[in-house]
Amino acid sequence: MNEGYFDGSMPRKTLEYYLAHAATAQSIYLSDTLDDDIRVILKTGIKFLGRASGIWKGEMPDSEHFERSRLAAQKIHAADSEIILQACIFEYIYREDVALVKIPARVFEAFSLPAEDRCFDFDKCLFPENAGARCGMPDISRVETQMWFYYRGIRYIDCGYEAFHMGQIHLYTARDRGYRAISKVIEMLREYGRIHARRHKVIFDAHSHSLVVNGKSVLDYNAMPLTRYPLLDREGEKLVLVREGKSGGGISPEGVYEKALPFLYEYDNWGGRDLKARQSLPYEKLAWEQWWGGDQISWFASQDGESRNSFLEYTFKWTAINNPDAYFLFPLRRTLGNGDVFCKYPDYKLNNKSKSCPDGFSQEDIAAKLLKGGYEKYRKYANPSDILDYGAKDTDDAETGVRYPEKVVLYGSFQPFVGATENDSNSEITRMYYIGGGKYALSFIMPYKGEYDFAVSTWGTLSACVSTKSPYAFSGSGGKGRLSIKKDNTIVRITFEYMTNKIQTETVD
Repeated sequence: MNEGYFDGSMPRKTLEYYLAHAATAQSIYLSDTLDDDIRVILKTGIKFLGRASGIWKGEMPDSEHFERSRLAAQKIHAADSEIILQACIFEYIYREDVALVKIPARVFEAFSLPAEDRCFDFDKCLFPENAGARCGMPDISRVETQMWFYYRGIRYIDCGYEAFHMGQIHLYTARDRGYRAISKVIEMLREYGRIHARRHKVIFDAHSHSLVVNGKSVLDYNAMPLTRYPLLDREGEKLVLVREGKSGGGISPEGVYEKALPFLYEYDNWGGRDLKARQSLPYEKLAWEQWWGGDQISWFASQDGESRNSFLEYTFKWTAINNPDAYFLFPLRRTLGNGDVFCKYPDYKLNNKSKSCPDGFSQEDIAAKLLKGGYEKYRKYANPSDILDYGAKDTDDAETGVRYPEKVVLYGSFQPFVGATENDSNSEITRMYYIGGGKYALSFIMPYKGEYDFAVSTWGTLSACVSTKSPYAFSGSGGKGRLSIKKDNTIVRITFEYMTNKIQTETVD
């Protein structure tokens, strides 16, 4: 039987077959070089196309979006019926996208509600305090948002998509205590998929290291962008990758206990190059501003061809030896945001430059070599998975059953004063210790008085952070709270409670 065969269920070995042949194909349904994209897919042996469809801010009617998504899926599956296409349901919505969509009767029926002749109510999808805004974070604890997520999911399943990326899941679940609402929606989509999906199975990931409730994982595998450390002693804007928290364990959706679920790394995008930072910051500060003043894919695309090939190989091998449960999502197609300022192309494309794809970055050959060579050659040299273990292992909240994170880090401008790198959310030096009862703590001494900032990074990443500034989780390096030190040599103790996001700061002169 073919390694990629599945129908109704997907054992871990089959899931890993797809993840081991995975690539980002962001919005490939809009590609103007789709025929050449398919040629590259077949040449490289890619079997999983991440982010193949989805909207951040839609620029066409919803009906047209889904029709174009369906036609692209149909064409790709005609070339290779084994391929899994992933759709996205993101953590941000716009009024003009949501408020113009009529709610189908079958969505009301799925939620046991009487059918109404109306469109989605955008304001009822937002966190209540944001009502009236043009755009914002959806609140999954609200039924209207659940209906919106479900609606998009079933439409993609009908178009032939069998996987979902659920974005920064820890942000829109801020009021979803115990992750009950998102668990409900995902299970509803799984049930719809059992009947209507191409192979009676749909799988889910999100930007998360772990989403486990009552011992069971809500997701099939976890996914995160990579983390970097800039190199200041090499010519050019060079960097290396940094190992961070592992993928958490739990009972998989297949009903099997996994010490660590599979994990997927990617080069992420969030707007391209920060031109202001690049023009105004000195070299040493620019090095620490995101990825040398830009997002991950724009940094990668800005390197010369030889450097890009080298970094692809480095990322592939780095993944194999630093996280034995992880795989790398090759960039087949990824938006460059304002990257066209420096390379004139709106998208990065793996394709070799040709008449069929004049805007290709010419990296399909190195990708084909790595994908066909596989991970196993390097896995035998991998560090053991236990090297990534941290405190609060397999510990759940007694009330909700939510799994506590194994790694929690304090980060901010205070870090250099305790021997760590500023704003390093992955630091071992400022890692908090689990003290029981869902709480983490860290004590340190600040040698100099002054005003500093800090926040709490769960799992040691910037994807789900908490500060004293807001009760809700946020992502990125902004949003930190204040740490006011009145005297030199002040002892500081910070305590963080995971389920409530409460942060307590004590100072002793």
